[in-house]
Amino acid sequence: MNDAVIQLLVLAAIALFLVIRLKNVLGTRTGFEKPPLSPPGPRNDVIRDFEVIEGGPDRDITDHVDDGSESAKALAAMKMAEPGFSVTEFVGGARQAYEMILMAFENGDLSSVQGFLSEDVYEAFLSVISDREDKGLSIDANFIGVRETMVQEAEFDRDTSEGMVTLKFVGELTSVVRDSEGTIVEGNPNEIKKQRDVWTFAREMGAEDPNWKLVATGG
Repeated sequence: MNDAVIQLLVLAAIALFLVIRLKNVLGTRTGFEKPPLSPPGPRNDVIRDFEVIEGGPDRDITDHVDDGSESAKALAAMKMAEPGFSVTEFVGGARQAYEMILMAFENGDLSSVQGFLSEDVYEAFLSVISDREDKGLSIDANFIGVRETMVQEAEFDRDTSEGMVTLKFVGELTSVVRDSEGTIVEGNPNEIKKQRDVWTFAREMGAEDPNWKLVATGG
């Protein structure tokens, strides 16, 4: 046996020895080993830091008044007293009521809107209409549209469950005042004017009657 063959046998024996040692130290994977344990550390704490918090501001309220304001708290209390109440729907209804009531007043006939007026407001409107009639005056008005509707303030009386919402309206209309002979004494039928009003509506929340009533007016 020459030296080259002897060296090959020695190297083969060393290699076999190393393979056996590695198997004893590392073992073999059979497919049933337990999964490795998670590394220690504040991983769960980090996950908790990123948990999504449910809830938040009620957009039906914050779309109309500042979050956390007294008006926002009052509107939230109204929704608790009457879960079906929607501020957005109320504002839309008030916008329509504004046109109906304003035009009924301008035309001098409140019969169609009397149910939406408090007794005090009805009497005040009726007084102005009667005064116009006594002077032989009439108003010829044409409503163009509402350009702005904004909630200015909201209040809620927990003792009576009465909700009160004050809104600012900016409407556009043409309006002229005519005397008993039909002659224009004020205004221009071709001129669109802006009508600014601040009205307060009230209603007992949770009551069977769904109608809000106009309880105060201003400019």
